[in-house]
Amino acid sequence: MSKINAAITAVGAYVPEDILTNKMLEEMVETNDEWIVSRTGIKERRVLKDPSKGTSYLGIQACKNLIQKSGIDPKEIDLLIFATVTPDLPVASTAAYTATEIGATNAFSYDLQAACSSFLYGMSTAAAYIESGKYKKILVVGADKMSSIIDYTDRATCIIFGDGAGAALFEPNEEGLGLQDEILRSDGIGRAFLKIDAGGSLLPASAETVKNNQHYVYQDGKTVFKFAVSNMADVSEQIMRKNNLTGDDVNWLVPHQANKRIVDATAKRMKLDADKVLMNIQRYGNTTSATLPLLLNDFEQQLKKGDNVIFAAFGGGFTWGSIYLKWAYNTLHN
Repeated sequence: MSKINAAITAVGAYVPEDILTNKMLEEMVETNDEWIVSRTGIKERRVLKDPSKGTSYLGIQACKNLIQKSGIDPKEIDLLIFATVTPDLPVASTAAYTATEIGATNAFSYDLQAACSSFLYGMSTAAAYIESGKYKKILVVGADKMSSIIDYTDRATCIIFGDGAGAALFEPNEEGLGLQDEILRSDGIGRAFLKIDAGGSLLPASAETVKNNQHYVYQDGKTVFKFAVSNMADVSEQIMRKNNLTGDDVNWLVPHQANKRIVDATAKRMKLDADKVLMNIQRYGNTTSATLPLLLNDFEQQLKKGDNVIFAAFGGGFTWGSIYLKWAYNTLHN
């Protein structure tokens, strides 16, 4: 019997229509386009302005896009994992609501939170379920409405983040394609450097926490940058060495879109040519859980069956990791 791997067989995505440009941010905080682009690579980001719509809306649209493109019957989906740091509600599962709304009535579902590494961790989880033989079709959704937790008077964070969603379908593969290996890490030393102070059990919401702006993302940018550059590059290089891959063997790097300088440093350590590095940070900014599937969707037509793909991410907590995957299909050009 052939070994079962978990392969990505379809992708989908959604970003809101409203665009927040660097020029618009110049009117809101003390910054400018040249400063933002030179330090982050970001030119604009998308924002879901409708206050009646949360992260589930983004995720549902991405799932519908995947379903429409692939033709899958939602009732065949066994499990839906929703990777996010901005769930609709603190207790009720965003995943469960999403599964119901897309017609995945036979799926069980849950939310997964590992900051910007959430989708990467979700890939690993989906692969373990597939490889066990227990489930056949797993939908991993990465979505965040970051605008709901950003202080638009804080130039350290408001220039970085945007809203968006992506989704990937995982299915069994016996051709040797799909997920090959992973190196996933976490370190609680990062807890103080990228966080939201209030709203959890440690500091429940109160009039005082709201007044003190403690429900917005706080980031110690220099510390996070330093850890991200070293750790994301380390695991990406390690997974290549572990699998006897050179820069020539790797077809694509799918890196978390936090900062162009972090991505460039990772690619340099991997000895990868720039044209092998997937990048859309200039258009979307950092969409947290959505960056990796958004890249897959944007560059889907360039990915070829059998391509060696390295995923890499780094997030708050700290969480980080790298996954080595062989791409499982060719996209038919419409």
